[in-house]
Amino acid sequence: MKKFLLIILFSVSLSSFMAISQSSRVIAHRGYWRSGGATENSIASLVAAQQLKIYGSEFDVWITADGVAVIHHDADINGIKIETTPYSEIKDYKLANGETLPTLATYLDAGSKNQTTRLIMELKPHSDKQRENALVKEALRLVEQYNVAGHTEYISFSKNICQQLHALAPKAEISYLNGDMTPAEVKEQGWTGIDYNESIFRKNPEWVAEARTLGLTTNVWTVNRDESMEWCISLNIDFITTDEPEKLANLIKDLKKK
Repeated sequence: MKKFLLIILFSVSLSSFMAISQSSRVIAHRGYWRSGGATENSIASLVAAQQLKIYGSEFDVWITADGVAVIHHDADINGIKIETTPYSEIKDYKLANGETLPTLATYLDAGSKNQTTRLIMELKPHSDKQRENALVKEALRLVEQYNVAGHTEYISFSKNICQQLHALAPKAEISYLNGDMTPAEVKEQGWTGIDYNESIFRKNPEWVAEARTLGLTTNVWTVNRDESMEWCISLNIDFITTDEPEKLANLIKDLKKK
């Protein structure tokens, strides 16, 4: 009887340990841009995320008509389309916090100074595959130049971009964003994770366990409400991307204590 009880207690303890050791980790959406002095996709937002000591900081990348990779979320800047415009015409654009529009080079230089925070690079879909392929090649070149390959991960809504990344950097961590592929289909492509909107996981919660069985990581975006954070944590999703990284980090700590 005592032996039986010890086995049960060991099993419960092991389960509790696994729940804690596999708890969700935090990714700051466009950096920790709600911290003082920062704004979305700024160097300051990356530094703030690094100082918070969370898993990663996400940022968005476009390429100009003359091949300069820049950090910006939208396809245009004040109505000027980035991918059809020379860098010289947008290089002086000021972000909301006064920073000049960061290039990918300046961003990766800042990222290289703290390798504990992973760089979650979103390569944006462009108007055609030729532009996307140019973006992938330039991004990989700069990652190599700034020696940040070891702590850089890639995400994209574009299947072509994910395919090109895998072809040129087969060991890279690549997650697909669009939500229209099952974990098995993503695995078949050779990519390493699914990074879907919360609504996709709400419809297909079994995909989390399926992805884990296939050796894929799971990420969910962009989760800001307390209830949603708690639901994603309970589902044991690997990573949660949020505009509220400090709040999420504190929530995870509090849940670990219980």
